[in-house]
Amino acid sequence: MSTTPANPAEVSTPPKVSAVIAVLAFGGIVVSLMQTLVIPLIPELPKLLNASPSGTAWVITATLLAAAVAVPVVGRLGDMYGKRRLLLISLGLLITGSVVAALSDSLPPMIIGRILQGMASGVIPLGISIMRDELPTERLGSATAQMSASLGVGGALGLPAAAFLADRADWHVLFWTSAGLGAVVLALVLTFVPESAVRTGGRFDLIGAAGLSTGLICLLLAISKGGNWGWGAPRTLGLFGAAIVVLGIWGWWERRAPQPLVDLRTTARPQVLLTNLASAVFGFAMFAMSLVLPTLLQLPKATGYGLGQSMLTAGLVMGPSGLVMMATAPLSAAISKARGPKVTLMAGALIVALGYGLGIVAMSAVWQLIVVSAVIGAGIGFAYGAMPALIMGAVPISETAAANSLNTLMRSIGTSISSAVAGVILAQMTMSLGPISVPSENGFRVILAIGSGAALTAFIIAAFIPRRRPAVTAEAAPAEVATVG
Repeated sequence: MSTTPANPAEVSTPPKVSAVIAVLAFGGIVVSLMQTLVIPLIPELPKLLNASPSGTAWVITATLLAAAVAVPVVGRLGDMYGKRRLLLISLGLLITGSVVAALSDSLPPMIIGRILQGMASGVIPLGISIMRDELPTERLGSATAQMSASLGVGGALGLPAAAFLADRADWHVLFWTSAGLGAVVLALVLTFVPESAVRTGGRFDLIGAAGLSTGLICLLLAISKGGNWGWGAPRTLGLFGAAIVVLGIWGWWERRAPQPLVDLRTTARPQVLLTNLASAVFGFAMFAMSLVLPTLLQLPKATGYGLGQSMLTAGLVMGPSGLVMMATAPLSAAISKARGPKVTLMAGALIVALGYGLGIVAMSAVWQLIVVSAVIGAGIGFAYGAMPALIMGAVPISETAAANSLNTLMRSIGTSISSAVAGVILAQMTMSLGPISVPSENGFRVILAIGSGAALTAFIIAAFIPRRRPAVTAEAAPAEVATVG
């Protein structure tokens, strides 16, 4: 057992700092590309895979469930056995899953490939945690803001790139491209990213991992499939009930486990609890843009409000929001340094609410939707940059990866709930277009209004986050430093 240095940033070579930031942020963007990779293929998947539409829906659902299981588990393992090691394993899973999907022509191997891709979702919280361990204090704020924003950047930039490839090449090229990008990130991590000496040691909480995984699968499966099965269907209600029971038992176990998967006492600190709650609500707000804007752009002009654009054009309209997120991340860090990350999170929530409000009255032209997506992207960049700063300011350095993973998971849960709510609204509020029904203009406005309301709710929650609390940070006192197990 050896003790880590009081300031882990001292183990990094200064000239490599910029390379570490660039590599980890690039890795976050590549992993988040998996969210939008298959969107251009969704209408064609039943024909491409010779399967039913309900079956091919699992190509999306499987990735969501795998990410929910992997993110908290990988975060804890990273704290225990090395964040770089788990980062490399996650990238290996991404590459393997991409190759499996690229070689598939039927549904089962495609689902297996997408599960493996989903299991790589821990790259972003692991990257944030490595930054906390390795970077000098003056670079940490802007670096973690960029890493956190990469979750939205990759999703926004991935849609036009995936649409372009799907439109001009065989669909398998999408997955070969993701495998190639994953291999590039893996090589860069091996070359530039050091392994941190900060470890918690101890034994992995298998019971806690199994309980959390089971509870999350039940919850997210009910949310993602409830619209198809029926919200009052026995299996939907059964899954919701099972989630409540299992997560309740899991919470009981975690409070008594000597080395829990998630330290609920730390999670219950006001700064951590309120930040995670605001993150879930903010994740709910964020998804509305990803659903409403591309759909509006692609609906036929015959509806009177659709813009009749191609998937590629829709992706290009969304692209600027990713660039704006990237551009606002350093500004987010500067505001957090000057006024505190709480102020930055609140500002981001207000900007997102403003963007959705603008969308309600400005949705009749392509340029208007570009402005709306850019405003919302700016708010996301501010808020996502502040979240890891709030979390890391309230947890011990030895629990950084687990805490950031839980925060990432809360955003994903909010996004999943938003998807289900939006699906119900668009299914209920329709208009006839010849022999088919399409979502009505008022349906889109309702979703935009809900997105704005959710962002305002996140603002209110963030207002109650303690402005400052003494906690273990990157400059921890020697008595608070973890040991290497």
